[in-house]
Amino acid sequence: MSYTIGLDIGSTYTKGVILDSNERVVARHMKASGARLQEVAAEVKKETARIAAIDESEIAYCITTGFGRHQFADRDLQVTDLTAAARGASFLFPDTRTILDIGGQTMKASRIDASRKVRTFRLNDKCASGTGMFLEKTVRYMGFDTEDIDGLLENATEAVSISGVCTVFAESEVINHLSNSVSPDNIMFGAGMSLTGRSVQLLKRVKIEEELTLVGGILRWGRIAQAISELLKIEVNVPEGDMPQFTAALGCAILGHLRLRTSSNLSAKTQARPAAA
Repeated sequence: MSYTIGLDIGSTYTKGVILDSNERVVARHMKASGARLQEVAAEVKKETARIAAIDESEIAYCITTGFGRHQFADRDLQVTDLTAAARGASFLFPDTRTILDIGGQTMKASRIDASRKVRTFRLNDKCASGTGMFLEKTVRYMGFDTEDIDGLLENATEAVSISGVCTVFAESEVINHLSNSVSPDNIMFGAGMSLTGRSVQLLKRVKIEEELTLVGGILRWGRIAQAISELLKIEVNVPEGDMPQFTAALGCAILGHLRLRTSSNLSAKTQARPAAA
């Protein structure tokens, strides 16, 4: 049995996924990235192996992606977030043609072909109001934790307007709503809808082709995915449970097995060649 690991070393969280030789997920783990990305990546690799009940030495291939993909020395290869998400999303939903990936500090829309290659993409601007960090800041301003976001979104009855294009101005709107005794549920939903609107505009710039798959940590909150689907008036794919956060790491682990198979095939061909006269 051969194992591969994918490490998504993000600016907010570092995620690890281990696949066995049958491409089954045998373990996944996540930890806040902090400032020491090399150390955190090593910890995630070690803990993911422990969860899989294997020794780290049994991991045959390691591929990294994300903000800190170049900072983990014990890697065999690094790939871009777009490549990793394309592989992970199409593994979970084979007919995927468009991908929206909303992370803690980035938002990416891409279109892929039948061979799972990225053909075009667009990124959000540098303002945090277009990313998950905006939702986390909003919930903290209201005195809640990140874990409370899903409940607040589900309990909301309407989305209050948060129109600021800059996170600083948007935060001012949140404070103003709080001072006017607006429900935190509805403020949270308003922040979510602001982010959703930005994501839809980004998707339209890449010219959406169905099927559309939504990934990234923000998509573990079901009401965000529902809002995107309603705005676009199409069905969307969303990985189950916490897998939206692990899709890029999954894609890296899949690519690891592809690399192993390619290496094995090349080795077999070399061994099969007749000796030179």
